[in-house]
Amino acid sequence: MMRFAFRTIWISDIHLGSRGCQAVELCRFLDRVSCERLYLVGDIIDFWRLRGRPYWPQPHNDALQRLLALHQRGAEIIFIPGNHDEAARQYIGLEIGGVRILRHAEHPLADGRRLFVTHGDEYDLVVRHSRLISLLGSTAYEWLIVLNRWYNHLRAACGLSRSSFSQTVKMKVKSACRFISAFEETLLGEANRRGLQGVICGHIHKPAAIDGPAAYYNCGDWIEHCSALVELQDGRIELIRGTDVLMPEHAPGSIRDALTGAGNTLATA
Repeated sequence: MMRFAFRTIWISDIHLGSRGCQAVELCRFLDRVSCERLYLVGDIIDFWRLRGRPYWPQPHNDALQRLLALHQRGAEIIFIPGNHDEAARQYIGLEIGGVRILRHAEHPLADGRRLFVTHGDEYDLVVRHSRLISLLGSTAYEWLIVLNRWYNHLRAACGLSRSSFSQTVKMKVKSACRFISAFEETLLGEANRRGLQGVICGHIHKPAAIDGPAAYYNCGDWIEHCSALVELQDGRIELIRGTDVLMPEHAPGSIRDALTGAGNTLATA
């Protein structure tokens, strides 16, 4: 099998153990990529959901095996726990099964820049100071995603395009937009305080790749967006969707160029 070889891959907010997780799509993506270093940027396993009625179908197990298989193929794996898998924070500083667990990380890009890597929940005032509201919001979000899937099945049967309830709500509520903006500014401020040139995070499920003197990157999620961040061999970072490596000919032009251009290579399994 031919795989796209990246210097680094960042993935966050998989939420294994939740009904919203797109584990099958993640497995397809992981089967088509290789890397020197993989960052798991928090909320990989959703312990909040598992505390209730456990939900763990076979594709969720397959996804974990695919992630560990990257280590077997030579990738260094760094896990930065988020709020949904915060139980793993008691193991920070340890290496378990080839996975190094850190609270935060500083990643050196091939072009010399250094980026702050964090899940981002520690810079979210709602999570820090109102855990009950955060838990209720997480539960409501999961059921909204399940409902959204059935709604999209009906839309597809009628020949209509997909629609996202949660994204529509987020973008129409002014307070949500202000929260996202404040979240980005807070993280960029932390990166600057540390003398770094940007930040890579997850947590808010809103993929982003904003280059510049102070760069902001968000991995997105594997619930609605099926997205990841990748570093090419020259240090450029691209935001990609899982389908971009499955059908690169249909990917947007800039992403297609990044996948198939001189800045990247194909590896054979």
